[in-house]
Amino acid sequence: MAETQLTFKRYEKKYLLSPEQYRALRASLEGRIRPDQFAHSTVCSIYFDDEQFSLIRHSLDRPVYKEKLRLRSYNVPDEDGEVFIELKKKYKGIVYKRRVAMTNRQAMAWLEGRAPAPEPGQITREIDFFLKSHRLQPRAFIACDRSAYVAVENSELRVTFDENLRWREDRLNLPAGSDGMPMLRPGEVLMELKIPEAAPMWLARLLSELRVFPTSFSKYGTCFKDQLLREYFFDTEPQESETESGVISFV
Repeated sequence: MAETQLTFKRYEKKYLLSPEQYRALRASLEGRIRPDQFAHSTVCSIYFDDEQFSLIRHSLDRPVYKEKLRLRSYNVPDEDGEVFIELKKKYKGIVYKRRVAMTNRQAMAWLEGRAPAPEPGQITREIDFFLKSHRLQPRAFIACDRSAYVAVENSELRVTFDENLRWREDRLNLPAGSDGMPMLRPGEVLMELKIPEAAPMWLARLLSELRVFPTSFSKYGTCFKDQLLREYFFDTEPQESETESGVISFV
Protein backbone atom coordinates (compact mmCIF):
# COMPACT_ATOMS: atom_id res chain seq x y z
CA MET A 1 0.00 0.00 0.00
CA ALA A 2 1.25 3.50 -0.81
CA GLU A 3 1.94 5.72 2.20
CA THR A 4 -0.77 8.35 2.50
CA GLN A 5 -2.35 10.73 4.98
CA LEU A 6 -4.80 9.01 7.31
CA THR A 7 -5.95 11.79 9.64
CA PHE A 8 -7.30 15.24 8.77
CA LYS A 9 -8.49 18.31 10.65
CA ARG A 10 -9.64 21.21 8.47
CA TYR A 11 -12.41 23.48 7.27
CA GLU A 12 -14.19 22.46 4.07
CA LYS A 13 -16.17 24.88 1.92
CA LYS A 14 -18.22 23.87 -1.12
CA TYR A 15 -19.14 25.92 -4.17
CA LEU A 16 -21.45 24.88 -7.00
CA LEU A 17 -20.03 26.42 -10.19
CA SER A 18 -21.76 27.10 -13.46
CA PRO A 19 -19.74 26.26 -16.60
CA GLU A 20 -18.97 29.97 -17.03
CA GLN A 21 -17.84 30.39 -13.42
CA TYR A 22 -15.70 27.30 -13.69
CA ARG A 23 -13.87 28.51 -16.80
CA ALA A 24 -13.32 31.98 -15.33
CA LEU A 25 -12.10 30.62 -12.02
CA ARG A 26 -9.69 28.15 -13.59
CA ALA A 27 -8.20 30.93 -15.71
CA SER A 28 -7.83 33.20 -12.67
CA LEU A 29 -6.18 30.45 -10.61
CA GLU A 30 -3.49 29.87 -13.22
CA GLY A 31 -0.12 30.16 -11.47
CA ARG A 32 -1.74 30.14 -8.03
CA ILE A 33 -2.36 26.39 -7.79
CA ARG A 34 -0.55 23.26 -8.96
CA PRO A 35 -1.65 19.62 -9.29
CA ASP A 36 -1.29 17.58 -6.13
CA GLN A 37 0.15 14.07 -5.92
CA PHE A 38 -3.09 12.51 -7.20
CA ALA A 39 -4.12 15.21 -9.65
CA HIS A 40 -6.82 13.38 -11.59
CA SER A 41 -8.91 10.43 -10.45
CA THR A 42 -12.39 8.97 -10.38
CA VAL A 43 -13.42 9.15 -6.74
CA CYS A 44 -15.79 6.30 -5.86
CA SER A 45 -17.60 6.14 -2.52
CA ILE A 46 -20.12 3.90 -0.82
CA TYR A 47 -22.03 5.53 2.02
CA PHE A 48 -23.23 3.42 4.93
CA ASP A 49 -26.33 4.03 7.00
CA ASP A 50 -28.95 2.08 8.93
CA GLU A 51 -32.32 0.94 7.60
CA GLN A 52 -34.00 4.21 8.67
CA PHE A 53 -31.26 6.43 7.17
CA SER A 54 -30.66 7.81 10.66
CA LEU A 55 -27.19 9.18 9.97
CA ILE A 56 -28.10 11.30 6.97
CA ARG A 57 -31.40 12.42 8.47
CA HIS A 58 -29.51 13.67 11.52
CA SER A 59 -26.89 15.33 9.29
CA LEU A 60 -29.50 17.21 7.25
CA ASP A 61 -30.82 18.80 10.45
CA ARG A 62 -27.48 20.69 10.58
CA PRO A 63 -26.54 19.68 14.13
CA VAL A 64 -23.45 20.98 15.91
CA TYR A 65 -21.93 17.49 15.66
CA LYS A 66 -22.44 14.87 12.97
CA GLU A 67 -20.63 11.85 11.63
CA LYS A 68 -20.71 9.40 8.73
CA LEU A 69 -18.95 6.30 7.46
CA ARG A 70 -17.98 5.61 3.88
CA LEU A 71 -15.83 3.30 1.82
CA ARG A 72 -13.76 5.14 -0.79
CA SER A 73 -11.39 4.40 -3.64
CA TYR A 74 -9.53 6.54 -6.13
CA ASN A 75 -10.45 4.95 -9.46
CA VAL A 76 -12.35 1.66 -9.69
CA PRO A 77 -10.50 -1.06 -7.75
CA ASP A 78 -10.54 -4.80 -8.13
CA GLU A 79 -11.19 -6.96 -5.06
CA ASP A 80 -7.54 -6.69 -4.01
CA GLY A 81 -7.18 -3.00 -4.88
CA GLU A 82 -6.59 -0.32 -2.25
CA VAL A 83 -9.60 1.33 -0.61
CA PHE A 84 -10.13 3.50 2.45
CA ILE A 85 -12.68 3.13 5.22
CA GLU A 86 -13.31 6.67 6.41
CA LEU A 87 -14.97 7.91 9.57
CA LYS A 88 -15.80 11.58 9.00
CA LYS A 89 -16.96 13.87 11.78
CA LYS A 90 -17.89 17.55 11.78
CA TYR A 91 -18.03 19.66 14.92
CA LYS A 92 -18.73 23.41 14.87
CA GLY A 93 -17.69 23.65 11.23
CA ILE A 94 -14.41 21.77 11.61
CA VAL A 95 -14.05 18.48 9.75
CA TYR A 96 -12.17 15.59 11.34
CA LYS A 97 -11.48 12.60 9.13
CA ARG A 98 -9.92 9.31 10.20
CA ARG A 99 -9.30 6.55 7.70
CA VAL A 100 -7.55 3.23 7.24
CA ALA A 101 -6.30 1.65 4.03
CA MET A 102 -6.77 -2.00 3.03
CA THR A 103 -7.99 -4.09 0.11
CA ASN A 104 -11.62 -3.98 -0.94
CA ARG A 105 -11.97 -7.64 -0.02
CA GLN A 106 -10.72 -6.97 3.52
CA ALA A 107 -12.86 -3.85 3.88
CA MET A 108 -16.11 -5.54 2.92
CA ALA A 109 -15.41 -8.52 5.19
CA TRP A 110 -14.83 -6.14 8.10
CA LEU A 111 -17.79 -3.87 7.39
CA GLU A 112 -20.14 -6.84 6.96
CA GLY A 113 -18.97 -8.39 10.23
CA ARG A 114 -17.35 -11.43 8.62
CA ALA A 115 -13.81 -10.63 9.78
CA PRO A 116 -12.03 -8.25 12.18
CA ALA A 117 -9.98 -5.28 11.03
CA PRO A 118 -6.85 -6.60 9.28
CA GLU A 119 -4.49 -4.31 11.23
CA PRO A 120 -5.93 -3.28 14.63
CA GLY A 121 -5.06 0.20 15.87
CA GLN A 122 -6.54 3.39 17.29
CA ILE A 123 -8.45 4.32 14.13
CA THR A 124 -9.81 0.81 13.60
CA ARG A 125 -11.00 0.79 17.22
CA GLU A 126 -12.87 4.05 16.59
CA ILE A 127 -14.47 2.59 13.47
CA ASP A 128 -15.31 -0.64 15.31
CA PHE A 129 -17.10 1.35 18.01
CA PHE A 130 -19.05 3.25 15.36
CA LEU A 131 -20.01 0.01 13.60
CA LYS A 132 -21.23 -1.50 16.87
CA SER A 133 -23.25 1.63 17.67
CA HIS A 134 -25.22 1.49 14.41
CA ARG A 135 -26.70 -1.28 12.29
CA LEU A 136 -25.02 -0.13 9.10
CA GLN A 137 -25.40 -1.33 5.55
CA PRO A 138 -24.40 0.09 2.13
CA ARG A 139 -27.00 2.68 1.08
CA ALA A 140 -25.66 4.68 -1.87
CA PHE A 141 -22.79 4.72 -4.35
CA ILE A 142 -21.47 8.11 -5.49
CA ALA A 143 -18.71 8.86 -7.99
CA CYS A 144 -17.14 11.92 -9.59
CA ASP A 145 -14.21 12.79 -11.80
CA ARG A 146 -11.91 14.85 -9.59
CA SER A 147 -9.08 17.26 -10.36
CA ALA A 148 -7.10 18.08 -7.22
CA TYR A 149 -4.71 20.96 -6.62
CA VAL A 150 -2.75 22.63 -3.84
CA ALA A 151 -1.84 26.30 -3.56
CA VAL A 152 1.64 27.15 -4.81
CA GLU A 153 2.40 29.26 -1.73
CA ASN A 154 0.68 27.01 0.81
CA SER A 155 0.40 23.26 0.22
CA GLU A 156 -2.10 22.96 3.11
CA LEU A 157 -4.67 24.81 1.00
CA ARG A 158 -6.29 22.21 -1.24
CA VAL A 159 -8.73 22.85 -4.09
CA THR A 160 -10.71 20.10 -5.78
CA PHE A 161 -13.07 20.22 -8.75
CA ASP A 162 -15.63 17.40 -9.01
CA GLU A 163 -17.21 16.87 -12.43
CA ASN A 164 -19.80 14.36 -13.66
CA LEU A 165 -21.26 13.70 -10.22
CA ARG A 166 -23.32 10.50 -10.42
CA TRP A 167 -24.89 7.97 -8.10
CA ARG A 168 -26.73 4.69 -7.89
CA GLU A 169 -28.48 2.65 -5.20
CA ASP A 170 -27.74 -0.81 -6.62
CA ARG A 171 -24.46 -2.70 -7.14
CA LEU A 172 -23.11 -1.23 -3.93
CA ASN A 173 -19.60 -2.57 -4.36
CA LEU A 174 -16.66 -0.48 -5.56
CA PRO A 175 -15.36 -2.99 -8.15
CA ALA A 176 -18.79 -2.88 -9.88
CA GLY A 177 -17.82 0.25 -11.87
CA SER A 178 -18.33 3.99 -11.58
CA ASP A 179 -21.53 4.49 -13.61
CA GLY A 180 -24.64 6.12 -12.17
CA MET A 181 -27.40 8.69 -12.59
CA PRO A 182 -26.30 12.36 -12.94
CA MET A 183 -26.67 14.68 -9.96
CA LEU A 184 -25.93 18.02 -11.63
CA ARG A 185 -26.69 19.84 -14.87
CA PRO A 186 -24.24 19.25 -17.73
CA GLY A 187 -21.11 21.31 -17.23
CA GLU A 188 -21.70 22.16 -13.58
CA VAL A 189 -18.80 21.54 -11.21
CA LEU A 190 -18.62 21.16 -7.43
CA MET A 191 -15.55 22.90 -6.04
CA GLU A 192 -14.27 22.26 -2.52
CA LEU A 193 -11.75 24.31 -0.58
CA LYS A 194 -9.98 22.38 2.15
CA ILE A 195 -8.08 24.66 4.48
CA PRO A 196 -6.56 24.40 7.97
CA GLU A 197 -7.79 27.88 8.94
CA ALA A 198 -9.04 30.90 6.96
CA ALA A 199 -8.73 31.22 3.20
CA PRO A 200 -6.05 33.69 2.02
CA MET A 201 -7.19 37.19 1.10
CA TRP A 202 -6.28 36.81 -2.59
CA LEU A 203 -8.61 33.81 -2.86
CA ALA A 204 -11.44 35.49 -0.94
CA ARG A 205 -11.21 38.53 -3.24
CA LEU A 206 -11.16 36.35 -6.35
CA LEU A 207 -14.27 34.41 -5.33
CA SER A 208 -16.07 37.65 -4.52
CA GLU A 209 -15.16 39.20 -7.88
CA LEU A 210 -16.48 36.16 -9.73
CA ARG A 211 -19.59 36.02 -7.51
CA VAL A 212 -18.76 32.51 -6.37
CA PHE A 213 -20.37 31.90 -2.99
CA PRO A 214 -20.35 28.93 -0.59
CA THR A 215 -23.24 26.49 -0.77
CA SER A 216 -24.54 23.73 1.44
CA PHE A 217 -24.22 20.63 -0.72
CA SER A 218 -24.03 17.09 0.62
CA LYS A 219 -23.56 14.43 -2.05
CA TYR A 220 -25.16 11.69 0.04
CA GLY A 221 -27.74 14.14 1.38
CA THR A 222 -28.75 15.08 -2.16
CA CYS A 223 -29.27 11.42 -3.06
CA PHE A 224 -31.35 10.89 0.06
CA LYS A 225 -33.57 13.95 -0.36
CA ASP A 226 -34.10 13.60 -4.10
CA GLN A 227 -34.84 9.92 -4.42
CA LEU A 228 -34.17 7.61 -1.50
CA LEU A 229 -36.45 9.55 0.84
CA ARG A 230 -39.42 9.24 -1.53
CA GLU A 231 -38.76 5.64 -2.42
CA TYR A 232 -38.24 4.26 1.07
CA PHE A 233 -40.62 6.43 3.09
CA PHE A 234 -43.36 7.43 0.66
CA ASP A 235 -43.21 4.54 -1.81
CA THR A 236 -43.48 6.77 -4.89
CA GLU A 237 -41.79 6.42 -8.24
CA PRO A 238 -39.34 9.28 -8.88
CA GLN A 239 -39.69 11.44 -11.97
CA GLU A 240 -36.63 13.38 -13.06
CA SER A 241 -36.68 17.18 -13.20
CA GLU A 242 -34.24 20.04 -12.63
CA THR A 243 -34.27 22.38 -9.66
CA GLU A 244 -33.24 26.01 -9.82
CA SER A 245 -29.91 25.08 -8.26
CA GLY A 246 -29.27 22.66 -11.07
CA VAL A 247 -29.40 19.54 -8.93
CA ILE A 248 -31.36 16.70 -10.47
CA SER A 249 -34.52 16.37 -8.39
CA PHE A 250 -37.02 13.55 -8.32
CA VAL A 251 -40.65 14.55 -7.86
